[in-house]
Amino acid sequence: MEWLNYHHLRYFWTVAREGSLAKAAERLHVSAPSISEQIRELESSLGEPLFRREGRNNRLTDAGQMVFGYAEEIFALGSELMNAVKQRPGSKTLRLSIGVVDSIPKLITNEILKPVFSMSTPVHVVCREGRMEELLPQLAAHRLDLLLSDETAANNSAFKTFSHLLGESGSTLCAEQRLAAKLRRGFPKSLHGAPALLPAGNTSLRRSLDVWFADHHVQPSVVAECEDLALMKVMAAEGRGFIAVPDITMDEATKRYGFRVVGRAKTCRFRLHAITAERRIHHPAVTLITQTARDRFDAV
Repeated sequence: MEWLNYHHLRYFWTVAREGSLAKAAERLHVSAPSISEQIRELESSLGEPLFRREGRNNRLTDAGQMVFGYAEEIFALGSELMNAVKQRPGSKTLRLSIGVVDSIPKLITNEILKPVFSMSTPVHVVCREGRMEELLPQLAAHRLDLLLSDETAANNSAFKTFSHLLGESGSTLCAEQRLAAKLRRGFPKSLHGAPALLPAGNTSLRRSLDVWFADHHVQPSVVAECEDLALMKVMAAEGRGFIAVPDITMDEATKRYGFRVVGRAKTCRFRLHAITAERRIHHPAVTLITQTARDRFDAV
């Protein structure tokens, strides 16, 4: 059985985090050549180069990116262990690693996670955002406890996963106060040619919106298409166009950004799925998330 030298791994991890040998040497109080030698030994034991040279900079290879991800978790767990021991005997922080597909509005992620922070057991949440194809391998490898997505995992995926529908809601079209007042008159025909800020075309919400526009024979003027939905809300708050907000987050969006309702789009549905690597959910925080999320959607 091969053993990992965690001393070498920490040197590699520090270089990757600091961005250079010199900065890592300063933090670790050792010489740069010594760190370089330790990393070469780690690469030799793994059989893969972890850095590649680009001009004067060292960049992580694909293998380096993977090793860095594991190293982040390993040393985070080590830090948790030390903190738990120092706090009081028997105390243990519950770790929850959650992946969030980047098409999920951050307001929804925040709402879904709120109950976790009120658990009697302290919870350390690690939240990773990305595309479905980036997060599924991490879920299958049990590096994530849960994946939140607005779509189920594809049936032809190379990874065996299980999707649990947490709920769905209609959408509300809203805008900054003056634009909303203008578009509210004659809705939905008023949206024809109106400035719109829309989610990226590869999202389920955008596809649902396009169908709704077609059904109502309106074609808005697309000002911007955003993968970052938080940016889209900031732009809408400045009056650059109207946006669609899932009903489940409408109250929070109104309070935070000052949006006003233009009109409802009940048939423009937003669905939220919890994707797990196992059919049955065992993690107590994941169980709490799924139960409270369903109650929250039912109340909309």
